[in-house]
Amino acid sequence: MVSNTQFQVIVRFLTVMMKHGYIGEFEIVDDHRAGKIVVNLNGRLNKCSVISPRFDIKIKDIEQYTTMLLPSRQFGFLILTTSGGIMDHEEARKKHLGGKILGFFF
Repeated sequence: MVSNTQFQVIVRFLTVMMKHGYIGEFEIVDDHRAGKIVVNLNGRLNKCSVISPRFDIKIKDIEQYTTMLLPSRQFGFLILTTSGGIMDHEEARKKHLGGKILGFFF
């Protein structure tokens, strides 16, 4: 069973992916248990992965993790959970926020 906090993290992760056009709309289906999420794929997503355990990264280390996890600098996004919420690495860099790395997609 997925806790409400874990479910919200998944929904926010999907929202960032949708904002960048990697997935279409997604729908939360209440099955009176843990709940399900139906995601409309648009064919742009090549890989989506979670980083476990969640590493703390500082602003100066974002570039290092981007190079290590993504195939190219202009291709894909790291997802971070910061004090300002869940966001991609570019937004975190603009807001000058570090945090924990949740995962990546490209």
